[in-house]
Amino acid sequence: MRGLVQRVTQASVVVDGEVVGAIGPGLCVLVGVHRDDTEAAADRLADKVWGLRVMDDDAGVMNRSVADTTRAVLVVSQFTLYGNTDKGRRPSWIEAAPPEVAEPLVDRVVTRLRDLGATVATGRFRTDMAVTLTNDGPVTLLLEV
Repeated sequence: MRGLVQRVTQASVVVDGEVVGAIGPGLCVLVGVHRDDTEAAADRLADKVWGLRVMDDDAGVMNRSVADTTRAVLVVSQFTLYGNTDKGRRPSWIEAAPPEVAEPLVDRVVTRLRDLGATVATGRFRTDMAVTLTNDGPVTLLLEV
């Protein structure tokens, strides 16, 4: 499972002209599910996001987690994180989980984050989403569990 984490001042997801998820300062996490991923991987990703020390402390040093600060997380499913571009110009999606496997695991990440105390907004699975964000820093990390 992969999570592309960006520290943001704001982020939102629009589907068919409607805002379906939005946060202020916090973390935007694009979640890619591998075809072999399990619920345990989803829990590990959520735990890692929750405790990731990328939020500034009073001295402006990345020393706090979202758990210590805003508690706001926007989770967006992103199967293209498993696009393989080793050959040719068209990505292969063979490593990405099919939707019926991926959706419950993305939901598991969301549920786990909420259980930990996060205020979680989400995109909408299997739709054309417009994701807008303001990256703060910029801070962007790729987590792989």
